Amino acid sequence: MAFTDHLSAEPVKVWDSVCTMRGVNEELMPLMRMTYPAEAADANIAEAPTGTFLFYSWVLLGGVVPVDRHHFRLTSIEPGRGFVEESVSWSQRYWRHERIIEAEQGGCVLTDRLTFRPRLWPFGFLIAWIIRRLFEHRHTRLRQKFGEPNSGP
Repeated sequence: MAFTDHLSAEPVKVWDSVCTMRGVNEELMPLMRMTYPAEAADANIAEAPTGTFLFYSWVLLGGVVPVDRHHFRLTSIEPGRGFVEESVSWSQRYWRHERIIEAEQGGCVLTDRLTFRPRLWPFGFLIAWIIRRLFEHRHTRLRQKFGEPNSGP
């Protein structure tokens, strides 16, 4: 599953927002929010270690109701350009989120690629639908925050 948007902000501005947990929650709200340790609030993902457990996070529906428990692990980071997160959660046996930011005239292109394996395969279709809607929401929030390049002359 992949999601791509053209944004009218420079890549560094987008990176500075999307590479913190505070930025992640800006994208997710008001649908959901993820908890994190206080020291992770403004920590830049570029400074995080790779290949090791970082922290647990409650996934809160509407920012309040716990619906999942996520175990964060980054496997690669390219500062200013992207990252790969490979984690597990109560709902996902495997979760891979690759986010890439590429410069283009007038801004940048942000792409999210997702691979996942639900723990309860009979609910795979429903989980895929939820994830699709959640990332469509995240990309809507990114377009609202950073704008879209002009499509006409």
